[in-house]
Amino acid sequence: MHVQRGRLTGPMYRGGFGPFGYRMTPWVKRIIAANAVMFILINWTRAIPLAAAVEYLGFNVSEVLKEPWTIISYTFVHAGFFHVFFNMLMFFFFGPPLEERWGGKEFIKYYVICGIGGALFTLVFGGGTIIGASGAVFGIMLAYALNWPDSLIWIYAIFPIKAKYLVLFLGAASFFSAFLGAQDGIAHFAHLGGLVVGYVYLKKGWEVSARWEGLKKRLRRRKLRVVPGRDGAGGGQPSEPTRQADEEARILEVVDQLLDKIAAHGLDSLTAEERRFLDEVSRRRQAQHQVRH
Repeated sequence: MHVQRGRLTGPMYRGGFGPFGYRMTPWVKRIIAANAVMFILINWTRAIPLAAAVEYLGFNVSEVLKEPWTIISYTFVHAGFFHVFFNMLMFFFFGPPLEERWGGKEFIKYYVICGIGGALFTLVFGGGTIIGASGAVFGIMLAYALNWPDSLIWIYAIFPIKAKYLVLFLGAASFFSAFLGAQDGIAHFAHLGGLVVGYVYLKKGWEVSARWEGLKKRLRRRKLRVVPGRDGAGGGQPSEPTRQADEEARILEVVDQLLDKIAAHGLDSLTAEERRFLDEVSRRRQAQHQVRH
């Protein structure tokens, strides 16, 4: 599959118009760099023999209890140039808009969860040894399609297809290839695992997180106290701490209402304006956290 640079109608975000014409976001850059370094060490310099990398870092169904770290380390091992190139190309295309929207912490957590999902599906339904980041990348593609379903992707610079239809096609192809036992050397169950686990997390994990965050916000709001001004309670202009506390309380109240809406009806129930409000609140919290640390 070829995606033509500059021909995708996608989201606009702080890094530029997505997902092309932008700078790489921090975690996308780190993941690509880590995979590039591992590829050079294994396939070019041979500082780590490929057989040893597959044995000790690849996910082997029969060795998972002895080597539990392989449930995620397998995503950093690739068999050849085109294997790593196409995985990282898709990650480069679809990752940055998600990291910009979610923030780095949520983005890398989701990436790891999808990678683990690929290993778990292989463990339950498949067998043998798998390597490569495609399970995690398929999860990233799914998340992009759910957030920007009508973005146009140009196949071989000729055929346009919406992101939601591309992911549906890839999911169906992985499903039939996996359960019909295709002997093509591709880890179809890992692809399927990244898609399914990613979808379940996005649909249910956000709701669980929303309920938990809503509970914490309510408990925090109860601790807020009105700070009287210098002229005494009820007299003069409110002090700066009072105004800040009032503004914080109003923001928390709106956030609580939106979290309740997500918990009851799912993330898709939010309007574009409500999503932008939550994104802005999230960015403020992250900026405050960075300042404090």
